[in-house]
Amino acid sequence: MRFPRRDEARLKVAREAALLLYTSQEKEYKQAKMKAARTLRLKVYPSNREVAEELDRLAEEMEGKARADRLIKMRKEALRVMEALREFNPILIGSVWRGTAHRNSDVDIEVYAEDPKVVAEKLRKKGFKVLRSERKSTGRDEDEGSLHIYLWSEGGFEVELTVRPPEMQGKRRRCEVYGDYIVGLDVERLRKVLEEDPLRRFLPK
Repeated sequence: MRFPRRDEARLKVAREAALLLYTSQEKEYKQAKMKAARTLRLKVYPSNREVAEELDRLAEEMEGKARADRLIKMRKEALRVMEALREFNPILIGSVWRGTAHRNSDVDIEVYAEDPKVVAEKLRKKGFKVLRSERKSTGRDEDEGSLHIYLWSEGGFEVELTVRPPEMQGKRRRCEVYGDYIVGLDVERLRKVLEEDPLRRFLPK
C-alpha cells in the first residue's frame, strides 16, 4: 500500500520521534517531534497519538515477550505502592495503566492530599526508598499546587507519585497523547485487571 507523500513524511517523523523517546534522547513529545523533523529536514508534524503508536510498535519489536512480563511486574509494583497509600485515593495512570509501557517507562500514580509531606512520610514508614521530590512548572492548571515524589520500588522500577490537592479528585482531564479522558485504575480495579487480564490495554479506538 502506498501512502501519499505527505503521509509518508508524517510517518517518517513519527518513527524518528518515537526512537528519540524510546532511547530517552527526548522526554517530551513536542521536543521529540521538532527534533525529528529537523533531523529529517521535513516540515510536517505528526500528532502525539501517531508518535505514541510508533513508539508502541518500536517497543514491541525491540522487547518482544519481555515487554509483557515487565508490564505485569510493573502493575504488581503499582498495586503494592497504591495499597500502602490507600488513604490518599491512589490512581494508576500513564503507560502502565494504558498497557504500553516499555523498558524505559516509569510507574505513574496520582494521589490526593492536603500536605504532600504526609505522603512522603507514609512511604518511608512503609519501607519505600524516596529518591527526591520536586514541583514541576508545566503551565497546566491541573498541575498547580502538585508535588512529584520519586521512589524506587522493590522490583527496581522508578515510581513517580503526583500529589494533587483533594479538590482535584474526580476532575476530568484529557490525555495530551491520545486525546481521551484520563480514567486510570484505582486499587480495586487494578487488582481485578491483574487477576482477570493482566495485559489488558486501555486505549481509545
